[in-house]
Amino acid sequence: MTRTRSRSALWGTVATGAVLALGLTACSGPSAPQPGDASSSSSSTIPDTSALLDAVQVDDALATQVPADIKDKGTLVVGSNVQSAPNNFYAADGSTVIGSDHDLITAVGKKLGLDVEYQNQDFGSLITSLQSGRVDVTIAAMNDTAERQQAIDFVDYLTSGITLMVQKGNPDDITGPDALCGKSIAVVTGTSQQEFAEATSTQCESDGDEALDITVTDSDSQNQTQLRTGRIDAIVNDLPSAVYISKTAQDGQAFEVVPGDVIDGAPYGIGVNKDDAALRDAIAAALDSLIDDGTYGEVLDAWGITSGSVTEATVNGGK
Repeated sequence: MTRTRSRSALWGTVATGAVLALGLTACSGPSAPQPGDASSSSSSTIPDTSALLDAVQVDDALATQVPADIKDKGTLVVGSNVQSAPNNFYAADGSTVIGSDHDLITAVGKKLGLDVEYQNQDFGSLITSLQSGRVDVTIAAMNDTAERQQAIDFVDYLTSGITLMVQKGNPDDITGPDALCGKSIAVVTGTSQQEFAEATSTQCESDGDEALDITVTDSDSQNQTQLRTGRIDAIVNDLPSAVYISKTAQDGQAFEVVPGDVIDGAPYGIGVNKDDAALRDAIAAALDSLIDDGTYGEVLDAWGITSGSVTEATVNGGK
């Protein structure tokens, strides 16, 4: 019985070779232990983008678009899952947030005359925190999807997808989704990775194969620990994170990314409450300004994710 076509339909259509195109740029700067790699004494060089962010100036015209309540407090409260390099993670001090998402939202805030205050949360709680007003926006490599658009609005800032990460050497010979039946995998709760894993498992059973053994956790770091110690066979992760981790964890000797098309290619979006259209539009305008003046491209280049760049901010562009 041929199963390739049915499960391959779960893959996105982003060009083959995207994994190879996402090489990490080597930059000088501070070093930080990699998430989920506490057992390793090694650290990796990460980009120092402080000068780049310091150069971003407030745009007075854009600042007038910020809603009065946020403008008065002078701070944009950002909900994120600070567990996912290179998007959002902690520096060596264990408290300073760094990453590509962090840099982009910080630059957006500066354009709007706002400081940025991060709140680290479980990924699955980000949307409800936004709806309840606990945070003003979210940025956490969250895919903008039609389903999520029913709950919140998005300002799309990057295009990506998900992929499979395995132990170095790929001991279980996992070549793609078609090789996952009966395998043990880990995903983060509330993510598109979890949806993909559950759909793949259902397809395996429909085809008369073994279901996936799915472990659902609150963070990438937990999943990396399980993969490194052999308790699971693979992780489903965002492509930028998987490439970054594979290149840096234990000096690149812990993990590797399974080559092939990315899965479910879709935009990442900055989440905004549906009642805050003015804030949403101000953020979109600030992002467009950063694209136009080159800051956006410099941030992505520093973190090695330029292949996912966009040419303009789009509101609710996901499907």
